Amino acid sequence: MAIRIDRVYTRGGDRGETSLVGGQRVAKESLRIESYGTVDELNAVLGLARVANRDTKGAAQGDRLRLDAVLERLQNELFNLGSDLATLEGDRHPNQPVVEERHVKRLEAEIDELNDGLPVLTSFVLPGGGPVGAALHQARTVCRRAERVVTALARKEAVGDHVLAYLNRLSDLLFVLSRWAARIHREPETLWDPARS
Repeated sequence: MAIRIDRVYTRGGDRGETSLVGGQRVAKESLRIESYGTVDELNAVLGLARVANRDTKGAAQGDRLRLDAVLERLQNELFNLGSDLATLEGDRHPNQPVVEERHVKRLEAEIDELNDGLPVLTSFVLPGGGPVGAALHQARTVCRRAERVVTALARKEAVGDHVLAYLNRLSDLLFVLSRWAARIHREPETLWDPARS
């Protein structure tokens, strides 16, 4: 799939419309645009988590590199997911990268592996603690929003077979990654205490 970007602006969206991959013009506030726009926002937050992971020196280099590799892979998968959402079913190219069941299964395997070494939770985790964990908690909440928007889109238009399952599982992985990152970076993990409200 060759991509060439030689112009940053086209003026094509100046009147509130944009083009899908197949060339169809749609309103910028449409659910399809909101869907892949939110996935793009999620990708940007994962970029912030990667920077925080690189800049925080509390973890062993091997753990930092492992987290960075997972987040980089997720960023690439999110571009595939965004491409899938930006393409109507009839315009999908046979070799177009899309999210598949194998991607969902890999997320599940990572959740199980990473969660197995974490302490059992006795309450909800308050987002924050440190730069890496906080960025991953933010990514988790943006992922949940993407899931809500794509669910609304899927009630009106066709979306890829594994898009919703992928987003659902990804938010779970981001939660586990936030806890794992807190552990490897020695960031505090504060639990919700209803009595302190």
